[in-house]
Amino acid sequence: MTPIIIKADGSQEVFDPARLRASLIRSGAGVHAAERITDIITSTVTPGAASKAIYARAFALLRREEGPVAARYALRRALLELGPSGHPFEDFIAHLFQAEGWKVEPRKMIQGKCVAHETDLYASHPERNEYLAAELKYHNDPGYKTDLKVALYVKSRFDDIFSCDPQTRSCPIDRGLLVTNTKFSSEAIAYAECVGVELLGWGYPATDNLFMRMSRAKVYPITTLTGLTRTEKRLLIEQGVIAVDEIVRNRSALDPLHISPEKVGRLLAEAEGLLALPHPLHDTVSV
Repeated sequence: MTPIIIKADGSQEVFDPARLRASLIRSGAGVHAAERITDIITSTVTPGAASKAIYARAFALLRREEGPVAARYALRRALLELGPSGHPFEDFIAHLFQAEGWKVEPRKMIQGKCVAHETDLYASHPERNEYLAAELKYHNDPGYKTDLKVALYVKSRFDDIFSCDPQTRSCPIDRGLLVTNTKFSSEAIAYAECVGVELLGWGYPATDNLFMRMSRAKVYPITTLTGLTRTEKRLLIEQGVIAVDEIVRNRSALDPLHISPEKVGRLLAEAEGLLALPHPLHDTVSV
C-alpha cells in the first residue's frame, strides 16, 4: 500500500514516487540518478512521514552524486533562508527582474487616485514599453500560503494606482503583480484569476513560475550554495550579496568571509556548475 505522508502545511497526501522522480529530473539530475534515488526513498518511506524529511533524504543522496543539481533541487529552502526579514527577498526579486532585462526601482512611491503607495518593486522594460509594479510577500514557513486577504489588499492598492487621473498626474504602470516565495491558497488563485491580478510564486503559474524563471535567467539566491555555512550565508546577505552569479562575476564579494583560497575555489566551482545547468524544460523534454 502506498503510504500517506504529511506535507509542510499539515495536509496529507499519497506519496508519489513519479512526482519525486520528476522533481529530481527537473532540477537537472540524470535519469538514472533520479531513478536510483527515487527507488531508495520509496523503499524507506513510512506512513505519516513528513515531506520535509523525504526532501532532506533525497537532497542528501543527490548531493553525493551531483552537487550543483542538489543546490537547484534545494531552491525552495534556499529562498526561505533569505529571511527573517523580507528585504533580502525583495532585493533578490529585483535582481531576477534585472537579469530578465527590466530596469528596476525597489520600494518606489507611486501616487494613486486617492493616496500614494510604496511599491516593493517598480520595473520598466524599454524594449516592450511596459511598466509594472509588484507587491512582494515573504514567508519563513514553507507551509504558509499567501491567502485571499492578501490578494484583496493588493487588488485594492493597484486599483487606486490604475485609477489615477491622467490629466493631472502620470499613471506609470500597466501591470500589477503579487509575488511570494511560497505558494498561494486556492482562494487567492481563484480571486486573482477572476479580477486580473497577476501572481508569481513557487509552482504558480504552471509554466512560468518562480522556479522556472530563476532557472531560465540563471539567478539563484546565495543561500543555494551548499558549501556555505548558515553563518556565512547570513554575513554575505548583510553585505548585500544576494545571488550566486554575483560571486562568479566578482570573487572579491567573498572576502568578508575570510575563508581559505581552497574553500573559495570550491564555492566558485559549485556556483559555476549551478549556473551551467540547462534550463529544466530541456530536462523534462528528454525524459
